[in-house]
Amino acid sequence: MTAAEVSGVIAMLLGTLVIANDFTALNVALPAIEKAFSVDVSTAQWVITGYVLVFGVSIVTAGRLADMFGRRRVFIIGMIIFAVFSLIGGLATDIWMLLISRALMAIGGCMAWPAMLGILFGLMPEDKAALAGGLVMGVAGIGNAMGPLLGGVFTDYLSWRWIFYINVPVAFIAIFATLWAITNDNEENPEEKVDYPGIITLTLGLFGLLLLLDIGADLGWFSPLILLLFGLSIAFLSVFMFIERKSGTDALVPRDIMENKEFAAVVAAILMITAVYFSVLLYLPQFMVKELGFSAAQSGLGLVPILGMFALSSFIAGPLYNRMGPKFIMAFGAMCLAIGIFILSRLDVQTTYSDLVPGMLVIGLGLGFYYSSITTAAITSLDPSRASLAGAIIYMVQNAGGAIGLGLNTAIVVTASTLPAGISRAFTMDAVLTGCGVLIVLFFVGGPFSWAVLISGFRLKTGENS
Repeated sequence: MTAAEVSGVIAMLLGTLVIANDFTALNVALPAIEKAFSVDVSTAQWVITGYVLVFGVSIVTAGRLADMFGRRRVFIIGMIIFAVFSLIGGLATDIWMLLISRALMAIGGCMAWPAMLGILFGLMPEDKAALAGGLVMGVAGIGNAMGPLLGGVFTDYLSWRWIFYINVPVAFIAIFATLWAITNDNEENPEEKVDYPGIITLTLGLFGLLLLLDIGADLGWFSPLILLLFGLSIAFLSVFMFIERKSGTDALVPRDIMENKEFAAVVAAILMITAVYFSVLLYLPQFMVKELGFSAAQSGLGLVPILGMFALSSFIAGPLYNRMGPKFIMAFGAMCLAIGIFILSRLDVQTTYSDLVPGMLVIGLGLGFYYSSITTAAITSLDPSRASLAGAIIYMVQNAGGAIGLGLNTAIVVTASTLPAGISRAFTMDAVLTGCGVLIVLFFVGGPFSWAVLISGFRLKTGENS
């Protein structure tokens, strides 16, 4: 790779770092935000929920536009939006100013993320695609790990506002590095047209679905509003599918993606497994604070075994993917996730922090192997011109799967007599769902199941060593 290409990779990884850090940093700062603006937890929670909702609703559109109009352009615009509204969020004088800033930060982040994936996979030679996936998820793991730690330190020793301020210089470093290192890929006259009906129907359908999953546990799953949202979501998503089949090459999600069986299997596996990541990041800090008496900074530091192992194993998974193929690496990662969440499901009122560490380490190992390889498998299953859109769809599915999983977890936790009992039951359910994901990976991802395929990587490695 040339010096400019290396600089481009670094710029994309900086973008990954700042966005990944932002996703987890505010989890430990909510009590301080409640106090600063004199609001309750259900209102403060929208600092996180609103960001995730807007990000998840908009990212497929952003990915498609990046492929159509130039990934470099969309990445830079997205990072500028993200940085500007990070600054405004840090200066917020009331909760509504903060919530609106977070929503607009999400618009910037969801523009940058798929464009960044497309650029990074484009910079790497085809035989190094797994390295790109490993780098992205490794740096994302570092960002996720830094988030709760930095968020806790800022909250305890400076101010929660510094969680926003820190985004600004990192984002602009990534922007300037991109302007210098990445070739302008703007399309002057793109042949494809923007699928506005598809964008509108998908956005409304996803918004209703993700919103009902966020508020369903509070209002009741059979309340009139939840049932109305569910009906409208199904209606809009059905209309979206009809529109896409009629839109040809202009479709927001073109037919070559919808009909790709390998890509569909990856999507199904992600839906089953994503709940684990979202659940442990939400409920383990709650357990640490409410049951173990940890502070915000301590609870953030307490997640390092998961997030640190996630980062480390992501870097390891990339080279192994090329040697052993997608099936073994993804199956190993998914099995680790199932085993790790089952270990954590044994927690109770007598559980200490040291009792949590083995399960967290196994989950972190699984996350690194699974997410880096599933991202690579998804993007490389499609034409390179679809890289940003593929990355966006995968992230949207992760978001939707996480929201569904959190909704189910919350419904279980709030009905239990104690927090540990509720977490234990919820994590047991997550282990079952993850087990289903393991089966999908084994039998449908990376070709049909066979022991020869599963162990071919070991044979290849043995042959190389000899």
